[in-house]
Amino acid sequence: MQINKLRGKELDQLFKAILSLEDLEECYRFFDDLCTINEIQALAQRLDVARMLREGNTYHKIEAETGASTATISRVKRCLNFGNDTYEMVLERINEQDSKAEKE
Repeated sequence: MQINKLRGKELDQLFKAILSLEDLEECYRFFDDLCTINEIQALAQRLDVARMLREGNTYHKIEAETGASTATISRVKRCLNFGNDTYEMVLERINEQDSKAEKE
């Protein structure tokens, strides 16, 4: 993992902070304080690109719908193919949560 080079007290603190958030509203507030609007948009865009790639969309359609560059799309695709499988994991969890919420 590339991130292993960054492991340490500061990154542990960041991840523990994120894991301590209890709901969407706390996430909105925390990330509003933590990141710039552009940083938040870039993170959200990458997850949306991953979702669209997973659904089999073309680069052209993804670029048109998300505004992501082909470089960003390629990087996300590389992570989907050769990464830690976490895009798959979180997207599946989101789908499960959304399905559960629809049934309630």
